Amino acid sequence: MSQMQRRVLGVDPGLTRCGIGIVEGAIGKPLRLVGVGVILTSPDAPLEQRLLQLEGELEEWIALHKPDVIAVERVFSQHNVRTVMGTAQAAGIALLVAARRNIPVMMHTPSEVKAAVTGSGRANKAQVAEMVKRLLNLEVIPKPVDSTDALALAICHIWRGGGNSKIAEALKAEKSRLSKLVGK
Repeated sequence: MSQMQRRVLGVDPGLTRCGIGIVEGAIGKPLRLVGVGVILTSPDAPLEQRLLQLEGELEEWIALHKPDVIAVERVFSQHNVRTVMGTAQAAGIALLVAARRNIPVMMHTPSEVKAAVTGSGRANKAQVAEMVKRLLNLEVIPKPVDSTDALALAICHIWRGGGNSKIAEALKAEKSRLSKLVGK
């Protein structure tokens, strides 16, 4: 049985620049770029207005492209507390918008994304960008890098998320089978 085609919205969260990338595909099938961009908010605007703008533009992307799942980069500890706070706030908005629309969300770490796209969890940004270009059969690497990172997240989820969900389904079925055996 072939793997189901999925449309994934990748979100590389950021308060000033939030990368957005939508990829369609399935494990073992060619990937297709659906849309790519970046949501920009002004550092001079009040925080609440920036978050509101981010929410509104994410809603527009979701309404337009109707993703099956949203893949968000898992926020990890950085040295710059201000940067990590903005990233976490932007990720929170993406999670909220997904929950409101009942769209499943998966979080992937940067090293998971790098490993899925390049084969190495230690790949640099240039290597990830080049592989995104190749995998989506693009003529140029999307700019800024936030949009390329969002596409990498979507690709990672298509390739890894499908396998992870199959494992979760198999575990659930086995637990159910075992609980019936114990109940007898």
